[in-house]
Amino acid sequence: MDDRSDFEPAAGFPPSEPPAFPPNAGPDPDLEPLVQPPAPAAPVLTAQPVPAPAHVRPPRGRASFGALLAAALIGGLIGAAAVGGTLWSLDRAAPAPVAPVVAQAPVPARLTIPTQPLEAVAAKVVPSVVNIAVESRDVFGTSSAVGSGVIIRADGYILTNNHVVEGATKIVVRLGTIDMTATVVGTDPTSDLAVIKIAKTGLPAATLGSSADLQVGEEVIAVGSPFGLDKTVTSGIVSALHRANLTQGQSGLTSYTNLIQTDASINPGNSGGALADLSGAVVGINTLILSPSGQLGQSQSAGIGFAIPIDFAKGIADQLVAGKKITHPYLGVSTASVDQAIAQYYDLPVSSGALIQQVSTGSPAEAAGLKVGDIIVRMGGTAIGSSEDVFTAVRAAAIGQKISVEVARGSRTMTMDVTLGSDASAR
Repeated sequence: MDDRSDFEPAAGFPPSEPPAFPPNAGPDPDLEPLVQPPAPAAPVLTAQPVPAPAHVRPPRGRASFGALLAAALIGGLIGAAAVGGTLWSLDRAAPAPVAPVVAQAPVPARLTIPTQPLEAVAAKVVPSVVNIAVESRDVFGTSSAVGSGVIIRADGYILTNNHVVEGATKIVVRLGTIDMTATVVGTDPTSDLAVIKIAKTGLPAATLGSSADLQVGEEVIAVGSPFGLDKTVTSGIVSALHRANLTQGQSGLTSYTNLIQTDASINPGNSGGALADLSGAVVGINTLILSPSGQLGQSQSAGIGFAIPIDFAKGIADQLVAGKKITHPYLGVSTASVDQAIAQYYDLPVSSGALIQQVSTGSPAEAAGLKVGDIIVRMGGTAIGSSEDVFTAVRAAAIGQKISVEVARGSRTMTMDVTLGSDASAR
């Protein structure tokens, strides 16, 4: 994926028509982005969620350049999304990606774990991974899709991706030769996680491990239902850690801030399935792939897949099972991306960053002294080149965490400490 900003002049700005920054967003831009992000610029490899093997909906239209100049993307808030094929969801119709997969951070040493032969690992993990068949209806009629899920409790609770069950009118879980109707317990579109439940006890719950000390090069297996072929096992290694991606889905933006990258083969239908280490413990929920094809229905595995770390996924699942409302870090600004062309035309003090267009009343941003017109250039020591970068930086932090925000204000550069709040207060 590319690093283009929300403002992307097709052939330079004509002198008679200077580019206009988008108008201020509504009162709650952090929770409801006003406009879809720009389409990627046809890279050789594009990141996207993986499509459904059984049925693929046509991709949503993407915002035109004019539309992008008409409204701002978020600055530090919440979203929704998918996985897989050009990064798009492994199993359902894929929304377009809007942010690049970025560099990995240093990782701690992996603790010694008891390893087993792959066949023993598979024998332990496979019974805990189920096939999920979904039906949904829209203006085009009834459609179907296939995904995967991980049994997390013996009394019927199953963890999967939100994009697998989003908009479903019927969900069927296959347990061996038995099909059972499932209900949705809760979803968190902004992290692409969901919990469903079937009315059955005594299920083989997966052993949930830890993703905190994974190492690049460590062997892993992926278990799921690629193309509807349930109980499929593939093997590979952890290729990279701490990848990030931002995608647009039915419910808004989904932010992936700490993904595990693997070369274990992942295809449409694998979404929601398990990524396990050689002790047989689940360390991730398979969610995205990178494909050489940017077209729905033609995507294929390129040996680059991504999983949500189980440490994060388990925390979300526990809250959903308990009936709690999921909350995320909140900054409280609406921003527009600044690139070199915009900066040159408007004689801005920096050539890249995120221009603050609105500061929400009572927000952490307002309390810290951030103002409309400030250009965010760095957050928590990480360079900011776009609105998407602000979103990702906020979502990578925690509620109550203090984060330094460096801004260009006129000819001055200022650094302010912002204590992030909860988006629950902004709803």
